[in-house]
Order: sequence, then C-alpha cells, then structure tokens
Amino acid sequence: MTITPESTHAEPTGTPIPNEPAGTDTPDLQRRRFHLPLIGYLTLLPAVVLVIVAIIGPWIIPYSATEVVAKPDLSPGTDGHWFGTDSAGMDVFSRTVAATQNNLLIGVLTTLAATGVGVLLGLLVGMNESRSGPIGWLSRGVSRAIDLIQAIPAIIIGLVLIAFFGATIPSLVFALSVILMPNQARLVRTEVLRVRGEAYLDAARISGESEFAVILRHVLPNSSWPALENASLVFGSAIILSAGLGFLGVGLNPPTPEWGSMIAAGAPAAAVGRWWPAMFPAIALALTVFAVTAVGQRFFNDER
Repeated sequence: MTITPESTHAEPTGTPIPNEPAGTDTPDLQRRRFHLPLIGYLTLLPAVVLVIVAIIGPWIIPYSATEVVAKPDLSPGTDGHWFGTDSAGMDVFSRTVAATQNNLLIGVLTTLAATGVGVLLGLLVGMNESRSGPIGWLSRGVSRAIDLIQAIPAIIIGLVLIAFFGATIPSLVFALSVILMPNQARLVRTEVLRVRGEAYLDAARISGESEFAVILRHVLPNSSWPALENASLVFGSAIILSAGLGFLGVGLNPPTPEWGSMIAAGAPAAAVGRWWPAMFPAIALALTVFAVTAVGQRFFNDER
C-alpha cells in the first residue's frame, strides 16, 4: 500500500470550534474586570475616612478632648456622651476622634523617615560593602549596626530613646524610625546585591555615565520597590508600637489624646466592667491598621 501525502492528514471530526478574535473577552471576564476596580476602590474607603477624621475631627468633636466635661464613668449614650466618659470625666468619643490626628501623624512621619533612611543605607551598604578601603569598612560597619538594632527588642529601644529624649511627637517618630528602619534597609540591600551585577549597569558605565548617575537612574529605581511595598506594614507597625509605648506609660503626656495611653488608662476600669474607655480606642486602632493594610494591598499586590 502506498502512502500518499493526502492520507497523512486526518479529516476533522465533530463540530468545529470557531476561533474568537484576539483580544475579545468573554462576558464573565468583562464582568470581573468591571467589578475588580470597584472593589479595589472600596478598599480605600476606610483610609479616606480616617484621613478626613484626622483633618476635621478636632474641629467637630462635641466636647474638649483634654478637659473634664462630665461626671466620671458615664456609660455610652448617657447625657449626650456617645462613647461615655472615662474615669477622669473626659468624653471618650471626643478623645478617640482627636487622637486620630496624633496617631496618623506619628505613623506617616515614621513611615517617611524609616523608608527614606532605610533606602539610602541599603544603597550605601549594597553598593560598597564588598569594597576595600574606608568606604568598604564604613559600609560593613553600617551593616553590622543594622543587624545589632534588629537584634534588640523594639520595645526596649523605644523605652530607652523616649526616656532620653522625652515623650513628644518628634521623639516618638525618631524612636519608631530607629526601630523600623533596619528592615527597610535590608530589603533594599538585598535587591541592590541582585541588581548591581546586571549587564545594563555596565552598559551605562561604558556609555559615560558617572557612578552616581548609574546609582540614581538605574540601581535606585530597580531596588527600592520592596521597601515601598513594605511601607504600609511600616505604617501599621508604627501605629501599633506607638500605642504599645503609650500603654506602657511612655507615650504622649496626658491629657494629650492618644489611643495607646487611652487604652492603658481604661484597662483597670475594663477589668471591673467599665469597658468603654478602653474598647473604643482599641477599635479605632484596629480599624486604622486594617485600612492601611488594605491600601498597601490595593496599590502593590493587585498590580502583580
């Protein structure tokens, strides 16, 4: 039997499947693409509300956040006090709203400082730690100092620095930045070690670009993304740590409203059934951390 070329081709069987034009989405995929951005924008709503409360909150609260306005330990809803009053007679709702500004300010400043310094130190260490001479020694010394800071418990660093500099917003920001900066620096250093051997850097140097220009135009943009993605975690950690320091009594000096100090002041009353002075600041703290985490996921994780 002779095999002809025509016999090598199998005849199609069954119902042919029509080819869909390239770039055409199914209705289900179109619905998903329509709803995903909407869901993404809704995740930003809690953060937007927090920012609005932080800006206008101190101007719209019904009572002073730093003065005694009623009898102590009034339950929520009594005499127009929506969240009740604490053991000193201050309005819990007014203090919780007013504390939003202080806590968010601490979180934002700490995130900017820790991320900015961390990126710079990560670049310095990653680009120079393998060199000989003073620059290499300095880079390796900075790397060991970063490791040492990470080895010390965060609360101990905060207690020592605030005891030395005082309980003010700048000192809190400084202490929290020292605590949270090392992780940002290590993230950038790891990326710099990966990027610095790429061929496009050698091509940039051969084309006549200075070392500073190579770092600024090529190394920095390609190695700082991990630290930027981690910024939302730094913000949430700053809020939690500042509240923890306030709970330990080294936060902002009373009667300045701050969630951690409010929780600490209300904890003894909560043990005997008067839960509201500590509960509402704790809820505000949890919602803030959730909102910041949602923002980080919206802007970074969804892009992957």
